[in-house]
Amino acid sequence: MLCPWRTSDLGLLLLFTVFSVAASANSCMDGKQMTENNSSALTEVNILESVPMGTRAVLCCPPVLLAKVMLMTWKITLRGQSLCTRAHKKETNKTIDTNCTDGRITWASRPDLSPDLQINEVAVTHDGIYICETATFNGNFYNVYQLQVLVPPEANIFFSENKTLVVCETAAGKPAAQISWTPEGHCVTKDEENSDGTVMVRSTCSYSDSNVSTVTCLVSHLTGNRSLSQGLPSDTSKSNELYIKYIIPPISIILIIVGSVWLLKIRAFRKCKLKKSAATSVIEEDEMQPYACYTEKNNPLYEATSKV
Repeated sequence: MLCPWRTSDLGLLLLFTVFSVAASANSCMDGKQMTENNSSALTEVNILESVPMGTRAVLCCPPVLLAKVMLMTWKITLRGQSLCTRAHKKETNKTIDTNCTDGRITWASRPDLSPDLQINEVAVTHDGIYICETATFNGNFYNVYQLQVLVPPEANIFFSENKTLVVCETAAGKPAAQISWTPEGHCVTKDEENSDGTVMVRSTCSYSDSNVSTVTCLVSHLTGNRSLSQGLPSDTSKSNELYIKYIIPPISIILIIVGSVWLLKIRAFRKCKLKKSAATSVIEEDEMQPYACYTEKNNPLYEATSKV
């Protein structure tokens, strides 16, 4: 049984390599019909399968007559995991699973009716190698899938912290997105792979031409293309920003220092004035005390009044 595919001339492993992009409702064609239409099946077919995340994928076994099949085996090697095998022996009509824990990877139908494999809700963790080995009386046949999960990136455009550079960033994309700029500037692009296999791409550009008012970031990806635009600050706004950044802070500091000195002088003047007033009052009181004593001692009227 056979999946729809398109041939590529980019690489050969044993016989040829086939590239296909899976749709959400992939299905394999009838194996008997394909065998009757082809004089002989290929011994090994290598397939690069690109599947959007969240869709359903169907992987197909070699197009041979089921009547001639003795044993069908799927060997699945996911990234960072041990080998998983799903086998069906026609003679005993028994299915054996070994070390297979992902419940989303199942037979597309009854294995005695169809040996194809399906993956429900494809995730990033389903990246890996899937091999269908079909053993017949005429020999063994293989379909070798290299499954690549496509994750659309999240794109964003913004200024750097000092607002001198324009940054275009794509996060959590798989494979890595391609970034280009219109118009072209002095750009530096860096890739950073995440632990789950997705890639963050950051492109930073500077523009020395004062006539450029708007720049556009073009993001190209297998899941679709996007364009993001950002207006550049004019020369007047740049001058205002420089004025605010480099002129106003020093002036503010100078004003704060002058104001602090002025307040300190006012407080010192007030303290000095209070001290002078207090000293004057003490002197006047001291001058009046001898006269009061003299009057009290030499005034007979005061003494007579006291005796009475």
